[in-house]
Order: sequence, then structure tokens, then C-alpha cells
Amino acid sequence: MRNPFVTGALCLSALVMSGVRADAQGHVAEVGIMPWKPSPELVLSTDTLSSFSVDEVDFVREFGIKKKWFPEFRAVLGRNHKFRLSYVKFNYEADATIQRTFTFQGRTFTVGAPATTDIEWDLWKLGYEWDFVSNDQGFFGVFTDLKINQVTGLVDSPALRAAATTDVTAPVPTIGVIGRGYLSRSVSVTGEFSGFKWSNDDFDVKFFDFDIYGMIGSPSGGAQIGYRSVVADYLVDEDTGDLKMQGMYFGGYLRF
Repeated sequence: MRNPFVTGALCLSALVMSGVRADAQGHVAEVGIMPWKPSPELVLSTDTLSSFSVDEVDFVREFGIKKKWFPEFRAVLGRNHKFRLSYVKFNYEADATIQRTFTFQGRTFTVGAPATTDIEWDLWKLGYEWDFVSNDQGFFGVFTDLKINQVTGLVDSPALRAAATTDVTAPVPTIGVIGRGYLSRSVSVTGEFSGFKWSNDDFDVKFFDFDIYGMIGSPSGGAQIGYRSVVADYLVDEDTGDLKMQGMYFGGYLRF
């Protein structure tokens, strides 16, 4: 099966090299806010959980977590050599009556018991980008990012003396490609993909980030709409997470 990420990157590269003319990129900074309503997948487990031979806890299924909006902040500084920054905080709170007995952090939650959960995922992106192809038609480049993931999970119930909690921070370096092509002087399409996979005896992590979006506006700013998929799998100090956020977003940006 053809990889859609590779196909998208090739199409963007071809578009950048095509003859579609656009305004020259004279700005040195771009900032934006992108409200995002992703479909969540949140599966967590712990060393204590593994020792009891109990399956991982799917928080979306166990607590009926629904999609909600989160603002993502983005900033880019530079022309051909750019510094990149973004931040988004996912936070889900839910109440449920337990439908399936599970154990989390050594505490067992039985069928019929009331319980609450609070899941937070702070995702920072700090990076550097080099556009080795850059002209009036668009650009194509490579970048490296440090994705800083901080994941906290809490499950509580009136039957417990203390809540079951987990707190994991996983910094992940990624490398990727990015391309932008201009369809007209005011309309562009951009796509980027980055990833990283590493494993040893104590640390196992996989991270993939795909983002494709269109922009419309003037050289000083405009509107943006896109689709993003973030996948993070990790094993850190015997705590594991299988996290995914994917869906459409929209927002606005300013250029200086």
C-alpha cells in the first residue's frame, strides 16, 4: 500500500517547483492560534498494572470521553532558516460508572463503582527549519524538532482513600520535511511530516506528526484550515502510553 505521507510530500515538492507565482515571502515572523477538535485515543498503563497482568486502560472507552476544542499556539521566526515553536494542552475530565473491572496504579476499580478521571497532555514543539528551496512559488525544506510530552492521568473514586495517578515526561527529538506551494498570490497549501523511533532496555518511544493545511489572506495575515494527526507511543520507567490526536482545525495568523 502506498504511504500517504510519502505521496503527500512528493506532491508538495512538485507544487513548489511548478510555475505558480505568488508574492515573495518578505515577512520574518508568523504567529497564529489554531483551535483544534481532535478525536482522542488515550491508553495508559503502569508498572503496577503490568505486574497484575491486567490490560491497558482505554480512558476514552472506560469514561466515554468526547471530542472538545483546544487552542494551539504557533510561532515561526526567520526566512530560509527558521525557529519554530508551538504549544497545545489537551485536558479531559469525565465521570462514569465503571463497566469493566480494571486496575490502575495498583488500585482496582470494580464494575458499578462511580469514578472520575482527569487526563492532561502538554505538547511542546521547539525546532529549527532550513528551507533549501525557496522562491516566489513556495518552499521545500527539512527541520528538526524537540517534542516535549508531559502526560498526567488521574482516576478517583469515593471507595478509595487516595486517587490513582501517573505523571510522565517524555522529550522526543524528531526530524521531518515541509513544503509549501502557492496556488495564487493569496492562497497556499502546506504540508509537513516528522517522526522518530527509539528503543532500548528502559526507554521505548515512537512519535509521528503529520500536518497539512491551507492558508488564505494577505502578506500580513489571514485564515488557516487544516488536518493534523499526532501519534505518541512510549515506555518510560515501565509506564506506557498509546496516545493519538487527529482531526480538523482552523484559525488565524499574523505576519510581521
